[in-house]
This record gives sequence, C-alpha cells and structure tokens, in this order.
Amino acid sequence: MLDVVNLALPFFGLILVGFVCGKLKQIPDTALGWMNFFIIYVTLPALFFRILAQTPLEQLARIEFVIATTLSTFCAFVISFAIGMALRHRSIAEATIAGLAGGYGNIGYMGPGLALATLGAQAAGPVALIFCFDTLLLFSLVPFMMALANPQQSSIGATAFDVLKRIVTHPLVLSTAAGVASAAIHFEPPVALDRLLQFLQNAAAPCALFTLGVTVALRPLKKMPWEVPFLVLVKLTLHPVIVFVMLSVFGPFDKTWIDAAVLMAALPPALNVFVFARQYDTWVEQASSAVLIGTLVSVVTLTSVMWLVKTHNLPPLLW
Repeated sequence: MLDVVNLALPFFGLILVGFVCGKLKQIPDTALGWMNFFIIYVTLPALFFRILAQTPLEQLARIEFVIATTLSTFCAFVISFAIGMALRHRSIAEATIAGLAGGYGNIGYMGPGLALATLGAQAAGPVALIFCFDTLLLFSLVPFMMALANPQQSSIGATAFDVLKRIVTHPLVLSTAAGVASAAIHFEPPVALDRLLQFLQNAAAPCALFTLGVTVALRPLKKMPWEVPFLVLVKLTLHPVIVFVMLSVFGPFDKTWIDAAVLMAALPPALNVFVFARQYDTWVEQASSAVLIGTLVSVVTLTSVMWLVKTHNLPPLLW
C-alpha cells in the first residue's frame, strides 16, 4: 500500500501545490490562458504522439475495446443526465452539464500521467483510445444537447458542422492520428526532435495538475449543491463498475488494458466540465463544485483503485 501512496501522492500533491498557490497569490484566472494553451496545444499532443508512435499498430486496432469503454462512458453520462433532469426541473441544458460531470473524467490532465506511472508504457494504447473516443463522444453530445435546449440559437446542420470542425481540428485528436500514422509507417523522428518531444511529454502532467489546482482554488465552494454528491458517486464508483461489466461482455482483454480502463473510469470529473458550463453559461457553480468535490473524494477512491491494480487484486472479468 505504501508503494501506491508514494505513487499517488505526487499527483495529488501537485494539485495541492497549485491550489495553495492559487489561494495565496490570487492571480486572476485570465492569467491561466497561456498555461492552458501550453498544456492542450503543446505538451499533451507531444505526449500522445510520442507514446502512440512507439506503440505497435495492432494494439491500436481494438474495436471491441473502444466499443466497451465508450459505451460505458455513454451509460455514465445518461445516468447522470437523468439525475440532472430529475433534480434540475427538467432543464436539458443543466442536465447536460450534470451528465458531463458524471461521465467525463479527467482523462486529459490526470489520466495519461497516472496510468503510465501505475501500469507502465504498455498502458499507452488503451489510454490513448479511451481519451480519443471519450472526447469524440462527449464533445459531440454536449453541443447537440445544448442545441436541443436552445433550438433558436442555430440550426442542427450548423451545429453538426461546428462540432465536426472542433473534433477534426482538436490538437489531441490530431496528435493521436499523427501518432497512429507514425506507428503504421514506423517513422523515427530525428534525435533532436525526439528529445524536444520528450521534454514536452515530461512537462505535461506537472503543468496540467498544477493548473487544475490553481483553477479549483480560484472558484471557492460557497455551498454544496445537493445534486453534486450523486454525480460524484456515479463518476468515481459507478463508472468503473460499468466499465468492468462492459469489458466482461466484449472481452477477453489483456490485463493491462482492463486495469487501464478501470483506472481511467475512476478519475474525477474533468476541468472541461466547468469549461463547458461557463461556455454555455449554465450550471456554472455546480460544475465548479463537482470538479472540486470529485477531486477531493478521488484522493481516497482513485488511490483505492490504484491499489487494486498494483496489487493485482482487481477481480477477474465476470465471464
């Protein structure tokens, strides 16, 4: 257990350092713009490209794995959306962000670094697939649901075009595609370029976790929205269970892939939940609370999942 604690604490410690710095310095959150740009457009793309380029192509062609994990995320979203509809006076817009809080984990900022540190480089394939297809799913669902909630804002066709453009131009999707292509043709970048990508790859997790801590610190919790605990419960406990069941249905899979999928599902609500809430100006305070509370509770739940994975105590697939 001590090994797991030593593995988990640096990740949560970086979030805590960012949180404390955010509380002490009180720099406006507009100052985070370049940091977020550096993470999303530079370090994480370098991480995904370099990992995928070194992953055998046959490991990336696991359609049954993609179906199992993406369907699990969709189920968690639907359950959370239903909770939001029941508790938010049937508001589609607010329920959509609630669904995001219960279904979309921190697979960008926390996921890659944590999974690779826990499971090693062999987890690169499943982590990249989960990130790519979960992002495609939820970045498509949210704009369409918001268009249904406010049909006068834009046509379905215009919304579809905007969603497609956002997806195909997303830097992490582009870097994933480039990494897969490099793996297919066995491309080896020049030494200098590879070292630059390695520097950027190593910066991804520290920068992302510190930024997450600062962002949470700048949005203090005024009161506990009473739907948030239900959504955090779905995200941190029910989502990993759903993934485990789906993998049992669509399996068998290599143990590392099972461990990676369960670990990624156990991540707390992503910072993007708040970003979407602010973009659509709906459920903003609750989204901030979900990210904060989910991150705090995941210190216990996520560490427990890491312990199950590291000690090989994760149960075998159901059948």
